[in-house]
Amino acid sequence: MTSAQDNKATTQLRYVRGWLAVVALMIAAMVLVGGATRLTESGLSIVEWKPVTGTLPPLSEQAWSDAFEAYKVIPQYQQVNRGMSLAEFKTIFWWEWSHRLLGRVIGAVYLLPFLYFLWRGAFGAELKRRLWMIFALGALQGAVGWWMVASGLSQRTEVSQYRLATHLVLALIIFASIVWT
Repeated sequence: MTSAQDNKATTQLRYVRGWLAVVALMIAAMVLVGGATRLTESGLSIVEWKPVTGTLPPLSEQAWSDAFEAYKVIPQYQQVNRGMSLAEFKTIFWWEWSHRLLGRVIGAVYLLPFLYFLWRGAFGAELKRRLWMIFALGALQGAVGWWMVASGLSQRTEVSQYRLATHLVLALIIFASIVWT
């Protein structure tokens, strides 16, 4: 390998490390936002999973009213938060919406540079395999998040603690995998 090739490889490695550090920091922030979502009992405020169109919050009073009416149907509202005002609903909604939005942003911050680095040939076979596995775990995390929320929409006033633990442990596994990589 020539000196120029060594410099290029070193530079690419530095960029890859920086990218993974940013993703790891974002995951740490996500765990904090997820904890706040849990502590404020906000996780059931959005009663449907719309991975693409759910990116936007309600943008009109009618959309807010529709979201609130959907929330009023679940046991958490009926048994715990009956009489909640629209303003109070908006407070819990914003926590859950922020949590979901941050998940989407983390996905984009992971995927777009990953594809760029793949295109540039920045990864060896083993690193490429690990990074694809982390990507798959991230996609699984989104599905586990919805599986967790779904556990509290029909018969419970909160999400299943087992599903919540699964969601948190998977986040920690993804975090550790990125730091280790």
